Amino acid sequence: MLKGKFSLNFDAIEGLFKAKMPPLIGSDISSSAIKMVEIESAGKGMYRVERYAIEPLPKDSVVEGNINNLDAVSDAVKRCHKRLGSNIKNLAMALPNAAVISKKILVPAGQTEEDLELQVETEANQYIPFALDEVNLDFQVLGAAPNSPEDVEVLIAASRKDKIIDRVAVAEAAGLKAAVMDVDVFAAQTAFELIESQFTDKGKDQNIAIVDVGASIMAVNVLRNDQSIYMREQPFGGNQLTQEIQNRFGLSPEEAEAAKRAGGLPENYETDVLQPFMDMLGLEVARALQFFFTSTQHTQIHHIVLSGGCAAIPGVDEAVAKRVQVNAIVANPFINMALSTKIKARSLTQDAPSLMVACGLAMRRFDT
Repeated sequence: MLKGKFSLNFDAIEGLFKAKMPPLIGSDISSSAIKMVEIESAGKGMYRVERYAIEPLPKDSVVEGNINNLDAVSDAVKRCHKRLGSNIKNLAMALPNAAVISKKILVPAGQTEEDLELQVETEANQYIPFALDEVNLDFQVLGAAPNSPEDVEVLIAASRKDKIIDRVAVAEAAGLKAAVMDVDVFAAQTAFELIESQFTDKGKDQNIAIVDVGASIMAVNVLRNDQSIYMREQPFGGNQLTQEIQNRFGLSPEEAEAAKRAGGLPENYETDVLQPFMDMLGLEVARALQFFFTSTQHTQIHHIVLSGGCAAIPGVDEAVAKRVQVNAIVANPFINMALSTKIKARSLTQDAPSLMVACGLAMRRFDT
């Protein structure tokens, strides 16, 4: 087991559990783009962003995390890797949250790894609605159980093998190799650990909501002391803004997407289109947090971290903070990293919120 990290192990990867990871590129396959990040050690516990690249995906080639068009996705991965300009062929990839079943269990402390594996497999049979030979199963010991000193808390996760095989096939078709398979939400949490120094006491004993607003899904993950205590996904994302730009200004989907990113839209865009969208985003965040309050014992969120493509919209943090009355920041996991001469600082800051998963995956090369 990889201590303190999470991976789904599978046969296509040999030596996944070696003490030291090989050099890796973090490769995030989202519904709208391929994102790759390469991070190097800068010594004394510091890191340097060596390279990154973003390659758009053809529409509907990935839907709800499922790869619908393997050729289109593998071609985009190949183009992204070429644009990256790295000679590293090993990829750290991630499965979408919806493709993974996870469950926390309590088991007696002090067991051997073999006994623990047997118990996890027995417990998994109760929670996973598939035959175990159809899934890849992994687990991570989280630590002592909060209210039961004789037990430890263990996170079990499982995914259908076909979901993993699709991503391995994409990498291989692009001439690359899947060396690590993680999960979106856990990779984003790894990247969050690079951000939490911005909060008082590094966020200790505080409820911090990572709100990822992608193309079609808004995912909320509330962390407390680096452990997830609540997750929710709801349909809302940047596609709605793109659609409104299309309708209002008579543009094609491609033109609307390009204009949304590069600017150059008519003067009334901000007041008539962008501001209503940001108001709606604030309402969706407030709605998600209300679900958190009603389904847990918690009554407060201390900070909101906005990630995903929509988090790059100027002023979105102020709009959300005003609506929900909670401090909100835009995610930048690279904020304390050095940058190679190949990186433009301004471009990286703009792209940073959409690179959370890719950054977390890139950090896997430093696992020990």
